[in-house]
Amino acid sequence: MTNPYLAALNTATKYPSIPTYHPLNPKNGGLLDETTTFTGDVILTEKVDGTNGRIVLFPDGDFFIGSREELLHARGDRVHNPALGIVEALEPLAARLQPRDEHRQILVFFLEVYGHKIGGAAKQYTGNGNVDYRLFDIACILPDVLDWDRAQISTWRDNGGQRFCNEATLQRAATAEGIEVTPRLATLDADALPAGIQETHDWLTAYLPATRVALDDTAGGQAEGIVLRTVDRSVIAKARFQDYARTLKRRANGR
Repeated sequence: MTNPYLAALNTATKYPSIPTYHPLNPKNGGLLDETTTFTGDVILTEKVDGTNGRIVLFPDGDFFIGSREELLHARGDRVHNPALGIVEALEPLAARLQPRDEHRQILVFFLEVYGHKIGGAAKQYTGNGNVDYRLFDIACILPDVLDWDRAQISTWRDNGGQRFCNEATLQRAATAEGIEVTPRLATLDADALPAGIQETHDWLTAYLPATRVALDDTAGGQAEGIVLRTVDRSVIAKARFQDYARTLKRRANGR
């Protein structure tokens, strides 16, 4: 991306990595025994297995649409890349979003686009070629950040510089804009969260035996996992079925 402004915007609005609930062992990809520390109420949401999309909304109503890694489209076709079907899925929503931030910040809507031919788990959500999206986060960014160099922006982003909406604000925005959010499964006290690897695998199965966002009756129905977050979103982690199944298999084989 040669345009410095677009490069800065892309860097500032990327979604930061979410750590796993049990940390990954860098040596073998298995899970370690310690867990992410949560306190207070913890909201459980379904982790949908598709592709990460984002809508970057400016105070004047201009917008960009991006994938996890790059900007794909801007209002008026100033930028256009049909990769992964993200633009086709999100452009109608982006065109009707209304700026709502009184402090003139840039809003970034993070959505999971999933379904037909999107990712390896597409058939778990549809057998009839359907595509949909679910909102999972909203961040606010001050325009001044775009004046920084990209290395500084990356460091700022990866160290929590983006200001994410808490659960109540996220729900209000979703309702106001008519956007469905990722399914809310439960709210638990942190003391009720599982600790061990086997315990967490069983816990995942109990709370999410099948996806709640299947798009038709021919979907396979297997869920990817659960995202855990505090109400204020100060702590967030993900727990994926495949990570626990892989770790348990490796341990059963003495590895």
